[in-house]
Amino acid sequence: MNRLIMAGFLALAVVLSGCATKFKDYDGPEVTRIVVFKDARRMYLLHGERPLRVFDIDLGFAPEGDKQVEGDGRTPEGHYIIDRRNPESQFHLSLGISYPSPSDELAARELGAGPGGDIFIHGTPALFAQRGPDWTWGCIAVSNDEMEDIYAMVKTGTAISIYP
Repeated sequence: MNRLIMAGFLALAVVLSGCATKFKDYDGPEVTRIVVFKDARRMYLLHGERPLRVFDIDLGFAPEGDKQVEGDGRTPEGHYIIDRRNPESQFHLSLGISYPSPSDELAARELGAGPGGDIFIHGTPALFAQRGPDWTWGCIAVSNDEMEDIYAMVKTGTAISIYP
């Protein structure tokens, strides 16, 4: 009887492991633009002007104002594109934002510093799945489940606008 029970548990584990992927399929309308409103802590995935999904977000640990220099903890403001995808991110999954722009680089240089980089939309690290608000170094964070949906929906080259 123990072998029968063990075989049943093994079969169940195999079935469940096949369902445990972080990569989802999406066959809905194309996400043509992402809009982020930092003050409202909201991110919209749009098809044209129509919102497809809305997410509550966390920002950098110093969320007020535009990112100026590396290490300031601010999330940049402006118009960028999603320029890379990281399926092996330490933050579950991530989509790279094309920060810094040439104007961001110039503004930081005028302050005598570098602009920083590696700004992403990402999930949370496994060890810290329950974070407080505004905990990143300047990125936009959502839950891991939400990041799986975003990763499936958003393609490289999608425009992203980040407003105060």
